[in-house]
This record gives sequence, C-alpha cells and structure tokens, in this order.
Amino acid sequence: MSSSSNVESPKVEYQTDPSQYKHWKLSFNGPVATLAVDIDENAGLRPGYKLKLNSYDLGVDIELNDAINRIRFEHPEVRTVVVTSAKDKVFCSGANIFMLGVSSHSWKVNFCKFTNETRNGLEDSSTFSGLKFLAAVNGACAGGGYELALSCDEIILVDDRSSAVSLPEVPLLGVLPGTGGLTRVTDKRHVRHDLADLFCTSVEGIRGQKAKDWRLVDDIAKPAVFAEKVQKRALELAEKSDRPAGGKGVALTPLKRTVEADALRYGFVTVEIDRAKRVATFTVKAPTGALPQTTDAMVDAGANWWPMQMGRELEDAILQMRTNELDIGTWLIKTEGDAANVLASDALMLANKDHWFVRETMGLLRRTFSRLDVSSRSLFALIEAGSCFSGTFLELALACDRSYHLALPDDEVKAPKITVADANFGTFPMATGQSRLGRRFYDEAPALEAVRAKAGQALDADAAFAIGLVTANPDDIDWTDEVRIAIEERVAMSPDALTGMEANLRFNSQENMNTRIFGRLTAWQNWIFQRPNAVGEKGALKVYGKGEKTAFDWNRV
Repeated sequence: MSSSSNVESPKVEYQTDPSQYKHWKLSFNGPVATLAVDIDENAGLRPGYKLKLNSYDLGVDIELNDAINRIRFEHPEVRTVVVTSAKDKVFCSGANIFMLGVSSHSWKVNFCKFTNETRNGLEDSSTFSGLKFLAAVNGACAGGGYELALSCDEIILVDDRSSAVSLPEVPLLGVLPGTGGLTRVTDKRHVRHDLADLFCTSVEGIRGQKAKDWRLVDDIAKPAVFAEKVQKRALELAEKSDRPAGGKGVALTPLKRTVEADALRYGFVTVEIDRAKRVATFTVKAPTGALPQTTDAMVDAGANWWPMQMGRELEDAILQMRTNELDIGTWLIKTEGDAANVLASDALMLANKDHWFVRETMGLLRRTFSRLDVSSRSLFALIEAGSCFSGTFLELALACDRSYHLALPDDEVKAPKITVADANFGTFPMATGQSRLGRRFYDEAPALEAVRAKAGQALDADAAFAIGLVTANPDDIDWTDEVRIAIEERVAMSPDALTGMEANLRFNSQENMNTRIFGRLTAWQNWIFQRPNAVGEKGALKVYGKGEKTAFDWNRV
C-alpha cells in the first residue's frame, strides 16, 4: 500500500516515562494504583487518523507497557491495579480502525504482537508476582478494549443500561479479534461456546446481568455504587498479594543507548547490523566487578543492577529490531565475558528469589526471553572463543533455532564452554510453561537426566554436542565456512515460510492459552487479515466509516 509507507517511515521508540504520557493517567492510593485510559485523539503515533472513543494505536500500548513496569518496580506497595477510563460512557473502543486501514500488514502484525505481550504480561505478573488487575469497565467496551479487560484478573461492568462488552470484529470488520479475545472468552472465562458464538457475532454486545450470567464479566454495579464496589474489590484482591507495603521502589531511569545507522549500543548489549547480508549480531555481555551480595544492595543498585540493566537493554533491542528493521531476518546471538560472573549472579538471584525486587527482575528476564521466542526472526547462537553461554545466558542459546559451538581440541584454555545451571531448569519458562531444556528434549527423562548429570560443569563443544545441547560442533578449520554457509542459506529462504516453520518448531507439543493466542494470531493474521473480504478495495476493514457497502466474496475457503 503506498499510503502505509508514508505512515510508517519514522522509527518507533519504545522508551517513555509518565511525563511524556499522552493517553494514560496513573495515580496511587496505598495498595491500589489506578490506571485510567484517557486517549488524546489527536496524538496518534502516525498521521492519518484520530483516536476517537478511546481507541488505541501502538503508541497507547507503549505507554501502557511503561506504566505497568513502573508499577512493578517503582511502587512495590501496590498490590492491585484498577484499569478504567477517565472518559464518560466509554471504556475503550479497541484498536483504531482507521489506523489499521492505512497500515501495512507487517505493521498490523507487530502492533498486535506487542499488544498481546503487554496483555499477557498482566497475567504473568498476577501469576508470578502477586500483582492483581481489576478492570473497572465504566462505559462501552469493545474489541481490543474488551481484550484489555479480559487480561485482568476480574472485570466489573457498570450496569447503566447502555454500557456493554463486545467483540464486533467479525460482523463489523470482516476480521477477528487480534489480541486474544476469542481465546480468553473460552479458555479463561469458560463462556459456553454457543453463547460465545452469539456474543462474537453481535455488534451491540452484551450488557448488565446477561453479561454476568454469560461469564463475560465477574460482576456488575449500578452507577451510584460502582466506584465503591470497585474500591472494595480492589482491596480484597490486594489482600491476596504478598508485595511489600513498605518496600523501597526502584526508579526506572532512562536507558543509556547510542543509536547508529547500523548499530544499537547499550552498556551490556550491542546490536550490529550487516544490511548487505540482512543479518544482525546481538552481543550480550556478562557483569564485571563486584556483585551486590544482599537484597538491600541490589535495591540500592536499582536499574544499574546487572540482571535488571541487561534485561531492560535486551528487551529494548529486541523491540527496536523487531519493529524498525523488518528486512533483517536473521539474528546471530553471541555472549561475551566471564561465565563465572554470570553464574555467580544467577546464584545470588535464585538465593533471593522471594524478595520482591529480585522476583520482579526475574519476571523482566522471563518476559524478555519470551519476546525472543516469539520474534519472527531466524535465531542462531554462535558459541565462540570468549563466549559465556552459562546459566541465564544459556537460555539465549536454548531459545535459538540452531546453535554452533566452536571446537578447539588443541587449545583447552581458549576453547569456549557452556555451563548448565539451576537457572535452566524452569526459572525462566517459555510461554508454554516449559523450560527451554524441557522443550528441547520433549521433557523426556533420560535426556534431561543426562543434562542434569553435567550441570555445573564447563562443557566444551564435543561434550555439549554429545548430550544434545548444541546443533553442531565444527572445529576451527571448518568453523568459518560452516557458519557462513548456514547463514547464507538461511537468509536466502522465504521469510514467510521460515516464520511459519520456526513458530511450529519452537512451540512443540505442549500448548496453553498463551501459545494458542500467539499461534492463532499468526495464522489468522496471515490469512484473514490479508483476504479481500477484509482489506480489498471493498473489504470491510477498508470501507468502515465511509458509508460504503462491503462487497464480500461469498466463497467459503
């Protein structure tokens, strides 16, 4: 689409802070934080559309992601987050349809993927960190707005005879909900499938007692008592959390990052882009110097504590590359530094895993590694001299589609080693709930026991290859050519076919709600969102709001 190239030319920035928010209002009252959506219709991320009726684009979700992170880290006293609207009679009407209409397919996919990750992140914090979320739906709630509510632990809907929840994408736009709506309605809320069918083909949605009876919401309240009921329930949810009332928060200071034409440089992460080869090399560095030994010292180090800083930098690098460098289809993952320092940091983290700050930092790492898993890029780990793929850093290699481990049989000192540690046995589960080792070996006991028997040992290429931890172990004579050919072959293949293949192979056997959301999103968006019935000249998504009649191709495919 010629219009989309103009719309999407500037690069997207994922770093923000509350002083720059245009769309959210964040307030605090003891254990309860209120996150009110109040979208500025004239402050879209791209020109060409207005964000009317609290409809959102990627910029709105970037702010939401930042706000949730600030609650996680800067306000440990908060135990419940109330998500509501600052506008009268409208909660959120979902993704802005006119934005979708002028966006390329790749933009829509990346927008929905990030939005999915943000919503899944609410559930992740509820499960692992004790941070509960309550959607106070105080007006019309449609499409992606209802999907946001669905990602909360509970939903309270105002019973004012007009406010309704709805997923109108099928009848209105000829597409499907893009951020988990259909899946959460069934898998999470257990709405009976025939009622779900009625719900998802209704433009008007369901309101009041019927919404509660159908399990679309948890409770309803008349306008006069709505605020009181929300506050009461928020405090009840807070009582279930173990986040510390008197914890000292950690400020999310701005990342120190240098952006070059062909590189991103942070303190512990570097990304270098070879545009001619369509390859990016991520290098993640181990900590140096003394490590904080106590939780007080970790909190004092704050955003500069190595796991925290490295995790934030890696997350930003992944998001920047995923959105802004679409034609760089292969990412090479490298590490650098002293493996002993990585393992020592891991040991301190695991020994203090119940401390709120350590727990939140581990959550940041878990979600960041998961972003790597679901990125539609080919991932190759290169385990070279000077590498430190050990413990937490081994997760980076295990996340990759392939790993190449250099064998130096004649130089024991320089020969790169990998080390399996406790952190690799479920500390950072994938979206499936499996560890990456479990995924690798299909949770087969003999293979996992063979790996456990080598835990704590520095394994060279041959030893790692023998127990299935790496894909190949070329020696220094063959290394350059074997790696070069593998990369050149990969880069020459169809990006579409690779995306489908990688997703299928990375998420094998074990399924849950999260993997179904991402899997269905990929399948749906690469079919329904590209069909003429949706995006053709007379497709539903294209003619919406123009007063024209949709022209469907009535063939069922």
